[in-house]
Amino acid sequence: MLRVMIVRKGDNRGPAAPNGAPVWGTAAQPKRKIYRSLQNDVAGVGHNITAKGMRIMLETSLLITALLFGGTVLYAFGFAAFVFTALPAESAGPLIRQAFPHFYMFVLLSASLAGVLCVTIDTFSAITLGAIAATTVLAREVIMPAVNAATDAGATARFRGLHSLSVLITLAHIVGAAVVIVRLAVMV
Repeated sequence: MLRVMIVRKGDNRGPAAPNGAPVWGTAAQPKRKIYRSLQNDVAGVGHNITAKGMRIMLETSLLITALLFGGTVLYAFGFAAFVFTALPAESAGPLIRQAFPHFYMFVLLSASLAGVLCVTIDTFSAITLGAIAATTVLAREVIMPAVNAATDAGATARFRGLHSLSVLITLAHIVGAAVVIVRLAVMV
């Protein structure tokens, strides 16, 4: 697996290209040349990826991750909050309950696709997106049904704990997607 490392300007401790020149974002090699170095490194280890194909994978992964970030922020802080302020509680709860499986499927598919696309580009980003996808399965298949069961049973304390866990997972997804966006954006 190829690992991408961002080195501060003027820091020559980073990896070196075959000709001995520093590779990642040093004073000797500006950030706009990072992509070309990345492509040369991948080509040098036997991957059959063209420069154009690699660029398409990088940009597509970045766009899908941005969609994941924006969609998650919009759902968590926009849609859900709006539903509970615009509708009575008797209507808002069932609507949110119906919407969550679709939201989780969106997160699962976008994180998985973006993660697969950036596997050869940035291992850390691929692992982060894979963790988002894995925790989404946990949230969709385990936590969401438990939250619904606690609501139906009137177990307020259990509902609060499970709901808090669900919120923390969603916030972690937002932070993880933001980190991936920044990492991939540096490479474009």
